[in-house]
Amino acid sequence: MKVHNEYLTVQTKQKREFQNITPSVKFALEKSGIHDGLVLVSTLHSNAAVFINDEEPGLLADLDAWLEKVAPHGEDYKHSAKFESNASAHLQSLLVHHQVLVPISDGRLELGPWQSVIYAEFDGLRPKRILIKVMGE
Repeated sequence: MKVHNEYLTVQTKQKREFQNITPSVKFALEKSGIHDGLVLVSTLHSNAAVFINDEEPGLLADLDAWLEKVAPHGEDYKHSAKFESNASAHLQSLLVHHQVLVPISDGRLELGPWQSVIYAEFDGLRPKRILIKVMGE
């Protein structure tokens, strides 16, 4: 089995932002030369997430509103009292999750017609790293 690692650095312009990183994942796959296997995409930060879904603006707005309802910013969190005011970002990351696996077949990502790999930033304005690990033959 062959393994290829790429690191992507993302810096958002807003505290909360969604970015389609599918082109970067495809580029890492092309560089790897792997034709069949898996791509692991994992954010290396506990206040961000990676997920697969439709990049439709209404859906992303709904996701944003839902996350704010479940883990609202500014609540009286124990983490916020002791450290930073980003406890909601950590909780929202847990809800969306920090990594995804994408199958590879015949040298291409196995994504549905409306699916994209999306990076979700919940406490941005500083550089964050994402690991793209391509594994297979």
